[in-house]
Amino acid sequence: MGIARVLTEALPYIQRFTGKTIVIKYGGNAMVDETLKNGFARDIVLMKQIGVNPVVVHGGGPQIGTVLSKIGKESQFFQGMRVTDSETMDIVEMVLGGLVNKEIVNLINRVGGNAVGLTGKDGDLIHARKLNFANNAPELTASEIIDIGHVGEVERIDPAVVNMLVTGNFIPVIAPIGVGKNGQSYNINADLVAGKLAETLNAEKLMLLTNTEGLLDKTGKLLTGLTAAQVNALIKDGTIHGGMLPKIKSALDAVQNKVNAAHIVDGRVEHAVLLELFTDEGVGTLIKATNTA
Repeated sequence: MGIARVLTEALPYIQRFTGKTIVIKYGGNAMVDETLKNGFARDIVLMKQIGVNPVVVHGGGPQIGTVLSKIGKESQFFQGMRVTDSETMDIVEMVLGGLVNKEIVNLINRVGGNAVGLTGKDGDLIHARKLNFANNAPELTASEIIDIGHVGEVERIDPAVVNMLVTGNFIPVIAPIGVGKNGQSYNINADLVAGKLAETLNAEKLMLLTNTEGLLDKTGKLLTGLTAAQVNALIKDGTIHGGMLPKIKSALDAVQNKVNAAHIVDGRVEHAVLLELFTDEGVGTLIKATNTA
């Protein structure tokens, strides 16, 4: 009876999302643990089989760090962003666009999917510009601009190649590497790329996998069903801080730019994507533009 109840509970969600695009940022434990990796691949293939169009954007920070350490290069970070000189950028492209991207493609294809790997360079997909940080430390009399190398932000996205793959019944798997006007490669935060891609594709949903339960209040209780206004209030009072901020800001931007909902999903839970999409309870934090969105 339990299985039958779950299946019937899923039916209205399946009907609602058929033909819709859902952008999923894949990262954290779900990319490392073998059981979670296989579960994620099956989730993605099942979504495609029932008529939903998944588009995957992946990270790969730990994998980049591992390769850098093997060549004797120390990873450096500023405000959570990897300092990326030319040598590091070569490694980033090799790891994200090669090793990690192809492993995910292979995982999905092994369980019956038709995945195709891309970076932002393919099909002129991700146009990027250099990201500079302003250091506003109290001891400084004026803001100091910090250059952290080949780290970029999304200038615009040309979705033609992604649309072509989706309509051709393929599953795009995208590494977050963009290209500047001068042909320069840029390493871009995967949450940011996923959010901008969801906006550009007019996606039904943006799903960001994390290594946490979701968004927690100050007492550690899971928050969900939040509006953009409520999330902004939580940022202002300091409830949302640190590593969760980029994810939340990406989710907020998406729901304020015509994406119907964004989800911060606990990627440590097996089949987290399906549970969040197709069950009443879900496994994370849902953010929507307004109470009626």
